[in-house]
Amino acid sequence: MTLPRGFKASAEREAVRLRKELGLIDSAPLNVRNLADHLGVKIVSAEVLIDRERLEELERLQAYAFSAATFEVAGRHYIVTNPLRPDGRQASDIAHELSHLLLQHDLSEIRELNGTPFRTCQPEEEEQATAFGGTLMLPRPLLLSAARRGMKPADIAASYGVSEEMARYRYNTTGVAKQAYTRSG
Repeated sequence: MTLPRGFKASAEREAVRLRKELGLIDSAPLNVRNLADHLGVKIVSAEVLIDRERLEELERLQAYAFSAATFEVAGRHYIVTNPLRPDGRQASDIAHELSHLLLQHDLSEIRELNGTPFRTCQPEEEEQATAFGGTLMLPRPLLLSAARRGMKPADIAASYGVSEEMARYRYNTTGVAKQAYTRSG
């Protein structure tokens, strides 16, 4: 799949705009829970809703079947997170779910896992939410600043509270490493 033309540039502009609303400078880490609060979205750990053992059982049945989900209840959005995930992964999952809301995706597709129905989006919307979520946490100006300071994806993940996979994805897909090298070399 491919993102629509202009999507990445629009996502970068929106990430910068939202960060400014939160009073963050370009190189500051984004606490996605603060962004959720700013957007009026409540974050709830799944273990508040069901026993942790059931989450562990689901994980044994199908690893990574559940990371996070968004629900609307009485006009308010809730993101339910999986407490079994490391903090950096949870941040990515929350950013992904917030992206669905910011992009106004319709959670209309029903899928079933082990007899339990889940609502989800179309594959192209999932791709958009993944790309936008990464952009929210690691916008290009932040990555460029980090790359110019010699930071690699592992350093970026540790400094900015994201998963190493997300840091590597954004570092590699934005071209900042090459731009930082060209400017300093």
